[in-house]
Amino acid sequence: MKKLATTIIFIFVAGLVFAMNCLVLTRLNVDNEILPLSIPLPSAEMLFINKQLVSMTLRQKVASLLILHKSGSDVATLQNYLQVYQPGGLIFMGDNIPSTTNDLTIITSQLQTNPELPYLFAIDGEGGIVNRLPDDIYSAAADLKSQPTSATESAFRGRSVLLKRFGINLNFGIVADVTDDSNSFIYQRAFGGDPVTVGERVVSAVNGANGLTLSTLKHFPGHGETESDSHTSIPVTDVSYERWQQQDEPPFVSGIKAGAQVVMFGHLIYSSVDSAPASLSAKWHQILKERDNFESISITDDMVMLQQSGDSNYADPVANSISALQAGSTMLLFVLDHGGDSNIDPNVLIDGIVAAVDNSTLSKTVINNNVRQVLTLRHNLPTMLTKI
Repeated sequence: MKKLATTIIFIFVAGLVFAMNCLVLTRLNVDNEILPLSIPLPSAEMLFINKQLVSMTLRQKVASLLILHKSGSDVATLQNYLQVYQPGGLIFMGDNIPSTTNDLTIITSQLQTNPELPYLFAIDGEGGIVNRLPDDIYSAAADLKSQPTSATESAFRGRSVLLKRFGINLNFGIVADVTDDSNSFIYQRAFGGDPVTVGERVVSAVNGANGLTLSTLKHFPGHGETESDSHTSIPVTDVSYERWQQQDEPPFVSGIKAGAQVVMFGHLIYSSVDSAPASLSAKWHQILKERDNFESISITDDMVMLQQSGDSNYADPVANSISALQAGSTMLLFVLDHGGDSNIDPNVLIDGIVAAVDNSTLSKTVINNNVRQVLTLRHNLPTMLTKI
């Protein structure tokens, strides 16, 4: 009987040891923050992301939340820019496109040095009046709004094939704004004034890009309610929140449900909701996440636009950056080195945000969570964008 009891105890202990070996109880210290236990065994993706996070300095983390611009198409210059500032990616403007556009493929391929963690290479690929590539001959919203929805899917599929060939993986290209006001600056870029038909075309655009490039819906919460141009002012509308729900929200919801991976916030004010521009508004970020169920990457429109608005409240690019991150933006877009107020030293931006974390103005947890989300997206790009 004693021997049987001993045997039972041995089997129990052995089983317990085996079970414990099947679990991984890791507590990772990231900038003195204890991350949750991972049970059971974490995936290879999680291990990779955790390793990246642990190895990054706070400065590197902050830099990885920026998409920046550096003019020119010289590979060595762009490589040095990436190595020095270590942003999450670059936006390619017209001044980055070589005279022989096929050379853009060579440029981007030489810049992408880490297949496990590719940069986000973005472009404003709407077509029509917002088009950086001479080869993009595909229809834009001005024409697509009067054509069957299948034409929108076809146009964005063709455009996305082109962008992928050139090494662009993120298109800031799907305008979800709703307006039929020909005086609005966004009119020529919008799919129309009816939220249902606009939503249908937004879905078609996302479907066309799926598997080729990441899709961006812009400019949340919607530029259609104002005629003013946010490149030169901070547009303000006093329409009610209920009106916004009926008129402006639906295309964004449709695009999110269709699988858009990025939402871009506009620099405009809905005074019935918040006195701050949406890009700096915690209320609007909460609405996007909790009401519209968006769980992926949010990014600001070009932050230089805030400075160019002429409003002294937004003259400080560092303060604007901190406000956007506090509000809930995952990433910040800065079209630097592009004339006007865009000649900002990236070090000033990065150091300013780091200082805000160091003095607890900005939460270190916010930075870590954002970085984890961005790293995960970048790491998964090769498996997300598999179509040719």
